[in-house]
Amino acid sequence: MGFKEKSSGFLQEFKKFVMRGNVFDLAVGVIIGGAFGKITSSLVNDVLMPFIGMFLGGVDFSTLKIRLPDFYGRGEENFLSIGLLISAIIDFLIIAFVVFIMVRAVNRLKDRKKPEEPESPLAPPEPSAQEKLLAEIRDLLKEKIN
Repeated sequence: MGFKEKSSGFLQEFKKFVMRGNVFDLAVGVIIGGAFGKITSSLVNDVLMPFIGMFLGGVDFSTLKIRLPDFYGRGEENFLSIGLLISAIIDFLIIAFVVFIMVRAVNRLKDRKKPEEPESPLAPPEPSAQEKLLAEIRDLLKEKIN
């Protein structure tokens, strides 16, 4: 078996994998998710954080930092960008909330479309009143014969 035959089989298998609907759905989801992430980041950084900062006494979260001590005496200033962390956390919470709402809506739509399933396919259906009466008569006749 040559290299061309092996690679041809591999390429056919890869093509079959890529042509599945799930891969395309995932690719579309990633692209839209990336764009949505940028919109959410802009909403948080450009709209929400200045608004929240205004109520906290004019705090600018983009420049909110904690200065770290210079342990080695190099004269370098090191900072923890706590404002950027707070913005990222709010960004995450908004995206997580939107994803939760979307998943919840999709699940509700799926539940509506499902036809009602029988309770258990293995359990026999409950006998009717007539069948129960016939079973009692059968049992009484068996007792008289024996």
